[in-house]
Amino acid sequence: MLTPSYQKLKDILSVSIDPKRILTNPLQTLAYGTDASLYRLIPKIVILAHDEAEVIEIIKQAKLLDIALTFRAAGTSLSGQAITDSVLVVATHGWKNQELFDNNRKVKLEPGIIGARANIFLAPHGLKIGPDPASIATCMIGGIVANNASGMCCGTAQNSYQTITDIRIVLHDGTILDTADTENVATFKKNQTLLIQEIERLRDQIKGNEILFNQIKNKFKIKNTTGYSINAFVDYQDPIDIIKHLMVGSEGTLAFISNVTFKTVIDEKHKSCSLIFFNTIQDACNAAILLKFAPVAAVELLDRESIRSVENDNDAPDYFKILPESACALLVECRDNDLDNMLLKQLKVRSAIESIPTFSEYEFTSNPKQYYFNWKARKGLLPTVGGLRKNGTTVIIEDVAFPLPQLADACLALKDLFKKFEYHDAVLFGHALEGNLHFVFSQDFSNQAEVDRYEKLMSELAVLVVDCFNGSLKAEHGTGRNMAPFVEKEWGPTAYEIMKRIKNIFDPNNKINPDVLINPDPKAHLKNLKPLPECNAIVDKCMECGFCEPHCVSEGLTLSPRQRIVIAREISRLEQTNEDPQRLADIRKDVTYQLDETCATDGLCALACPVHIDTGKFVKTWRANELSSGNKKVAAYIGSHIAETTSILRTGLKIVSFFHTILGTTIMTALSNVSHFITFGKIPKWIPEMPKGADKINLNEKH
Repeated sequence: MLTPSYQKLKDILSVSIDPKRILTNPLQTLAYGTDASLYRLIPKIVILAHDEAEVIEIIKQAKLLDIALTFRAAGTSLSGQAITDSVLVVATHGWKNQELFDNNRKVKLEPGIIGARANIFLAPHGLKIGPDPASIATCMIGGIVANNASGMCCGTAQNSYQTITDIRIVLHDGTILDTADTENVATFKKNQTLLIQEIERLRDQIKGNEILFNQIKNKFKIKNTTGYSINAFVDYQDPIDIIKHLMVGSEGTLAFISNVTFKTVIDEKHKSCSLIFFNTIQDACNAAILLKFAPVAAVELLDRESIRSVENDNDAPDYFKILPESACALLVECRDNDLDNMLLKQLKVRSAIESIPTFSEYEFTSNPKQYYFNWKARKGLLPTVGGLRKNGTTVIIEDVAFPLPQLADACLALKDLFKKFEYHDAVLFGHALEGNLHFVFSQDFSNQAEVDRYEKLMSELAVLVVDCFNGSLKAEHGTGRNMAPFVEKEWGPTAYEIMKRIKNIFDPNNKINPDVLINPDPKAHLKNLKPLPECNAIVDKCMECGFCEPHCVSEGLTLSPRQRIVIAREISRLEQTNEDPQRLADIRKDVTYQLDETCATDGLCALACPVHIDTGKFVKTWRANELSSGNKKVAAYIGSHIAETTSILRTGLKIVSFFHTILGTTIMTALSNVSHFITFGKIPKWIPEMPKGADKINLNEKH
């Protein structure tokens, strides 16, 4: 039941937005309110907005009612940026416009475009967008920009911050700023003088403080997405340029992003990679230092535990299983539009690291099967490791960055930290050239002792990264909720106060994605933790990453595979705990249509899932379990008497066809509609395209 203010918002918006896209029933709000993080908040309303005009109306009406909004695209967020217990505005369907212009040097993209689809659009021109996160086949442009996504090959030179040229945003009061439109910019400067003056004051304050100025410059020499992109005040003078770049990495806390224009990047035709194994992680990190200035497109580090997580893949080489415990791999990529140049780059890589012994000989490959496996092993590490975790536990990923010369020591220190708190399944991997490490581990949140263990790990992690190595607590996944309590720890009080002022300038009432990135609660990262109860062996390993969603034919009509699993898990949890019978009844009211009847059960989701979960297979099991005993008996009888059943159906179709011939289409349609109505839908409607019964096949007839 909605409170009066939320009900009023729904009623007002239903005048201009299709009420079917304003979701309030418990099943849909739970399904859409879930992202890939370890947190859960259930929105009171989910609005599937289809264009900017709808977003402006939502923002204006919510402001009048003092209601908080959170904006979201694909929901692949790992740090809790895309969840809310207020109103969630989803910008996916309807946000697909794209335009290549300026002699193909720029591409304008709306927030609901999947990153990989943008690259497909650019591919005929030999181009791509700069950011290349591992989730690019699922994540969308809105999230890529809002989290300053980077990835495997773009480093810091081609991430969202560096390749953005223009942006169109909607502020907290419905004001539009389109940095590509000179007239709009002039109007914005005239009407938003206080905002512009505040940005200029911050710029001048930072540039007038030598210690702070140098701190910001040094902090952004490595990857850093902790807090706001305050490097914009160092890198730019014009307030519009500063605003443009502040939006990158702002995690939806400052404005809604309507579209973004990127500089396009050359996508080289020829690509090759090699998985190079070293005897120790120190050797691998030292090799990465030597490769920093080599002609490489990517250098990805995978520790022994990472390799172990993929060693049972059908395409994995047998020797993966016999590697020593100290082994570590670098996945090195070379690219060029000229084949000879690419081969020359391979030789230069060999020359660069020849002083460091490798565990075995290595070769570069362009063979599609081997090339694909090498990158699949790296890109799928998060969900693959998640699939190996104990049922009922949550998979957690953190990403940090260190100055490259200290990478080896930092790796060892992290491994010691995992051992200290007994996270024996932790794996370490990441973008070695940038000193950017990801680590994944499973966490049980079912009891306070486990929550306390996680709290101690995070506290000591902050000390290790910030105090010991002067690194970044978040390098590319965004601050979110899980690192918000540590932003001041990393940046110090002066820079943190500036970040709070930035939030206040753009969102003075704290109603745009509140509690994300800036959160005064030191325990925020320990609250609203997502339950992952056991539900069914087919789907228990799902970590709700969302990789399946672009391949689902019912996504957007009802639920995606991820959402079906979310709903099934919640039903299982409520049945086990019996804590809220009414909520369970409300969810079950819509589950047959949403979860069951609209699932194609075609298994396409399994093709995209890194741990091969076939949600269609699960839905078939669900259907069987949900059948009443009477229906099961009928199904069993039909199955064992299929010849008689088909004979009856064949005869029935012939009779229907006979009456159609006698009565005609008009009368037949009318009779069908009446029969369907008076039987409450039990007799299906007849349509003219219905076939007549086929003749019985004579198995003895010779052809």
